[in-house]
Amino acid sequence: MKMRDGISVSPSEVRSWERSLPVLAQDLVEAGLGEVEMLIEYRLPLTSKRADVVLAGTDRRTGGDAYVVVELKQWSRAEVWDEDERTRLFTQSTRGEFVDYLRDRFAPSPGRTAADHFLSSEVRPSKQLLKHAAKEIRDRDQFVLLDEQRLAYQIVLHAVDKARRQDLKTVVVITGGPGSGKSVIALSLLGALSGRGLSVLHATGSKSFTQTMRRHVAKGSTRTKALFTYFNNFMEADRNGLDVLICDEAHRIRKVSANRYTAARLRTGRPQVDELIDAARVPVFLLDGQQNVRPGEMGTLEQIRGHAESKGLRVQHVSLDEQFRCGGSRKYEDWVLMLLGLHESPAREWTGDDGFSVSLAESPREMEALLRSHHDQGRGARMTAGFCWRWSSPAAGAPGGEMSLVPDVRIGDWARPWNVKGDRSVGDAPPSELWATAPGGFGQVGCVYTAQGFEYDWNGVILRRDLVYRNGRLVTRRAESHDPALKPSTVTDEEADALIRNTYKVLLTRGMVGTLIYSVDAETQAFLSRLVR
Repeated sequence: MKMRDGISVSPSEVRSWERSLPVLAQDLVEAGLGEVEMLIEYRLPLTSKRADVVLAGTDRRTGGDAYVVVELKQWSRAEVWDEDERTRLFTQSTRGEFVDYLRDRFAPSPGRTAADHFLSSEVRPSKQLLKHAAKEIRDRDQFVLLDEQRLAYQIVLHAVDKARRQDLKTVVVITGGPGSGKSVIALSLLGALSGRGLSVLHATGSKSFTQTMRRHVAKGSTRTKALFTYFNNFMEADRNGLDVLICDEAHRIRKVSANRYTAARLRTGRPQVDELIDAARVPVFLLDGQQNVRPGEMGTLEQIRGHAESKGLRVQHVSLDEQFRCGGSRKYEDWVLMLLGLHESPAREWTGDDGFSVSLAESPREMEALLRSHHDQGRGARMTAGFCWRWSSPAAGAPGGEMSLVPDVRIGDWARPWNVKGDRSVGDAPPSELWATAPGGFGQVGCVYTAQGFEYDWNGVILRRDLVYRNGRLVTRRAESHDPALKPSTVTDEEADALIRNTYKVLLTRGMVGTLIYSVDAETQAFLSRLVR
């Protein structure tokens, strides 16, 4: 059996429908609403998720269109989350209340017109949502743009105006390293454009980054959270269906959106960057071109420009690295690139930069103690490491059998756990997407996948033996890595070399005030001691 849009349906799903849909239809008939339309398994826009049933009819009070989304669950227990004011929960024992609710919502008249309006309407955020988002996001004192940030912001607004007046599509690419203000620009644009009533979304390829945006920027508002989504949600998006799509952390763009869970009909091989460019009249990409750390990531200025120009589109590029910075050190970033062999110049001694500190720790214990002293003074501080230790799942610990993190990162008699793997906290340790921002994140070692996209005042980085100094230069050893993304069957030696170097580039540039470095390899530590005195 197949649905209208070609998705194959399993026998178990059909059986579920046979048990639940007739009951819902009978409730409508009992309420005197037999002509209310039922839109079954309606696919939600910009996602592969579906709503069980959307009821479409006439509002009993206003005479306008009315809709109710119904999720049918064959559960033995359920409860409503306290903060969800718009959701009602009905069970078999309260079926009469459900019938009364339907009668109160709908008039006993045909719902065909409302259903047609619903299916043919343009998908865009409501004016109420946009107004609310603008208030939450735009009206923040910390979003003050200076120099090149202001230029990038104005270029996007100008492109939006031209797109609406002249039907001219423009691709904007904003590049900059850590601390250059890319995400401040993204959020300022999101607030300003939503305030104008334009259809705009913010997308990333990082669960940690998007969940942090939803938590800290949306501040728990379900409506504002809807503006933050993911790169792989645009496989079936309408061409130019949005006014603006803000692609933050665009270096995380993958070759394709499809994965092993994607329906066969969507596995077309279409590049993800094409999906993102096509989705909006003004697609905006904010990126750091040397932060590709996973196989399949391809978000660079050159690649985005190539795809855009192949479509005959104009590309405007703004670099944030030449002028104002929110923090960090441009001199230090260049030093890191030279250290890692990502710059044409060789590694050189660190000669200092006002306002930014670089030092070498003698041990992980000393590094942690120094970071903790900053953390205890209210400064942001985190410790990260190359992915060179196993990463265990939480284990039951005493007393009481509570789950606890396993101290997998071991160096001599010092041991600490990795950050939490999943989206649930373990003890005082926050879920993975909140490791960089939640108070309990200090006690764990972060990996590149949870650190990328975030900045904190003080940064500690542990190098293991996947990057060592030999014969006058730093070399990579993929066999020392525990990163499943670096399997020989997945990437070549050349690709693994680039990914390891980019990984340490990301880890070494998270600090905005200072960075501490330590290598477990004696020869590498000695080399670093000659550079960082």
